[in-house]
Formats: sequence, structure tokens, C-alpha cells
Amino acid sequence: MPVGSDTVRLGCGAGFSADRLGPAIDLAQRGVLDYLVFECIGERTMAFGHRDRMLDPARGYNPQLRARMLGVLGHCRANGTTIITNMGVANPRAAAMLVVDIARELGLPGLKVACVEGDDVTHLVDADTAFIDHPGAVKDVGLRMVGANVYLGVDALLPALEAGADVVIAGRIADPTLFLSPLVHRFGWALDDWSALGRGTLVGHLMECGMQITGGYFADPGFKDVPRLADCGFPIAEVQPDGSFVITKLDDTGGCVTPATVKEQLLYEVHDPAAYLTPDVTANFRGVSVDPVGPDRVRVSGANGSARPDKLKVTIGFDGGFLGEGGVSYAGPNAGARAELAAGVVRQRLTRINQLGGDLRVDLIGLNSLYQTAEVPAGDNADVRLHAGEDVRLRVALRSSNRDDIDMMLWEVESLLCCGPAGGGGYRGQVTPCVVTHSALIGRDQVNPTFEMFVA
Repeated sequence: MPVGSDTVRLGCGAGFSADRLGPAIDLAQRGVLDYLVFECIGERTMAFGHRDRMLDPARGYNPQLRARMLGVLGHCRANGTTIITNMGVANPRAAAMLVVDIARELGLPGLKVACVEGDDVTHLVDADTAFIDHPGAVKDVGLRMVGANVYLGVDALLPALEAGADVVIAGRIADPTLFLSPLVHRFGWALDDWSALGRGTLVGHLMECGMQITGGYFADPGFKDVPRLADCGFPIAEVQPDGSFVITKLDDTGGCVTPATVKEQLLYEVHDPAAYLTPDVTANFRGVSVDPVGPDRVRVSGANGSARPDKLKVTIGFDGGFLGEGGVSYAGPNAGARAELAAGVVRQRLTRINQLGGDLRVDLIGLNSLYQTAEVPAGDNADVRLHAGEDVRLRVALRSSNRDDIDMMLWEVESLLCCGPAGGGGYRGQVTPCVVTHSALIGRDQVNPTFEMFVA
């Protein structure tokens, strides 16, 4: 579709790192898309990417990159659909080279893959760098820093799009920017047209979480019923040059697009609807209208914007050591009381006898695992809630930089099978690496994004 055409069709192929693949392939094949966007980075995802790259310099990108490209690359090439993604995570260059290899494997000569870099600002962060989400600075964390990445904006992706890339792969790009950039490119919006950028940012904000706006993570049986949730499709945005747009999906897919699904996503992770900060604009969503215009078609308009922030957000990742999780199940009459006794016993053995350090948590799954910090009902209600359960899972978790502490915790949990209350069984234990993240700010003048084109 030539520059200046009336409508741009954007599809979302992923809303997080481990999102489903089938609906993305469906969009690539049948969506008649101009652009297919894969948004796959969160704060922890970024930090884990750095950890992976430290273990193996050839890694650090999204682990589903190969499967996704094998599934969609041929369809996108045949249909003239440009792919834009942040699946490069902590190693965009290695990710771009992998896409080139896949293009050659699929017989797609001449496919142009742009690698966008410049988000890694680890060299700009020092011990005195202050946080904006937590008191203190880097030096106060007491953990090894693994990497720091700035949220890049439209200006980082535009050169690659203008150079005619078929695939644009980057690291830490702001989520809505992935969708805003092709709109700026196609409609010729100026980078200081704050109203247009605010409207385009709303497109990106609504699309960035994928299936959340088509019924996934919306369904609540009997209250918010979603048809054919197992077959739910990913969203499509049909965007006009004035920034108004329609959210929809492929006709024969499951799920739904309604004013309710759109409004829930509109408010998702937005602290102030009048001042939603991105690298591109301070977006204002307070005047937004959400109107149904047909089955699974909702028109959205009325966003605005003002000047972008002077500073850019940085996510700083730290090596959080290990997370150990051990569990034992208790079933049958009085299971809740037996699980409660086991929880007290193992807590004493870990803290008083073994004197383990680290961050310890003990949960009774089915009774209080999601409400540990909430107020527990007093009196008879609490007693009934504790003792009525007939199938309760004790979960013990310890976060520590000392692997020996983790192993001791797992040992003590497993020992409950003979050294704890009656009727315990089904022990499982696992150890996973963990990360810690904090946010900071840096000046725009310290960031210099670049891109390089590779051809299959």
C-alpha cells in the first residue's frame, strides 16, 4: 500500500514474551495487514535477556523468535506485510542474523532485516544512579547489575522503515511506539505533532497486549462471557490518517471486541489518563470516545497529546540469584489444619534451626496463597476458611543468592513427607534463576539509536 493511502491495517502478533503463536500465523496469512507487530519485552524479560547473553554471547533474544519467524515470515513476504518487533531483547544483532538465516532457509532471497540498537545504556549507569520507583540508588541494591536499557521512541525505528526493511527487530522500544512508528512513517506525521502522536499512541496502547482486547484476560464466566475463548483471535487496528481507528479481529475467530474489552485495555497500566508518558509524547486519553460500529468492531477517537518528556525511562536489571520452590499436598478431612501445621513447622525449621537468609514465603494454595498481604477475616469465618479445605497445597519459596540455602529449603520441605503432619504427599521442588529490576531516568541527549540493514 503506498504512502498516503487512507487506511493502515496493524495486527498484533504477540502481547508478551510467551504469547501464543497460532493466532499470529492466522493474522499473517489472512489478515491483509500492512504491519504485524510482536511486542515481547517486559522489565523482567529484559533482565533475563541480559543474563542469557552473559551465559552465551549468541543468546539474549526472545527464545520463541525462531518459531515465530518460521510461522509468519513466508506469509508476510507473500502479502507485503512488514514485521516490527522488540524480540531482539538484549541481543538485537544476533536476533537479526537469525531472521536472515531463517529467510534463507525458507527461500526468501532479498528479504531486508533491520537491526535497531542503542537502547543498551549499561555504560551510562553507575553506583550513584538514583531510582524513580524505589528509594535509593544502584549502590544500595546489593546485587550484581546485569544490564540497563532505555525506552526508545519513534525516532529509533523510522530510519529502518524509511529504508524499506521487511523486518525491523530491536530491543527495548516503548510498547506503543512499535505501533506508532509505522503510522508516523505512512501518514507523514511530524515528530512534534503532539495531537497526532497522542492518537497514534492510543492505537499502540490498545493493541500492545494482544488478546487482552479481543476477550483474553477479560473473560469471567457468568459476568463477562467470551465466546470460543479457546479459539480467540488477535486484534487488528484499522487506522485513518487523522488517528481515529477501529479495533477488530478476523471474522471467524473466537473472542470478542466490544466497548467493554476496549475500555478495560484503555485503562490498563495507565496511572494518569491525562498524562500517559512515552518517549514520543505525553498522551491524553481523557477525551477518548469508544463506540461500537458493528459486530466485533469498535471505533476509538478523541485522544490528544502534548510535548514529550525531557528524560527517558531506563530499566536496570540485577541478578537476583535463585528462586527455590517446594510443595507438598494435603488432602481429605482436616487438610487445611494439617497444611497449616506443616507451614508452621517448616518455617521454624528454616528460620530457627537452619537460620536461612533470603526472602522466605510460605503459602497455603487454595486457602491464602493469593492473599498473603490482605486482611484475614477474624473469628469464626477465618476458622471455617482454614479448616474447610479438603485439598490444600503447601508451597514454600525462598529467594537467595546462596544456592546452598535454596537446596536446604528444598530438603526441609521434602522431609515433611515423614517429619511433618499426616497425609502429606506429592512433593515437587524446583530452582529457577531470578532477577530484580528498578527504573531510572536519563537525558535524551545521552541516547543515540542506530540501525543496520542485513539482506537474506
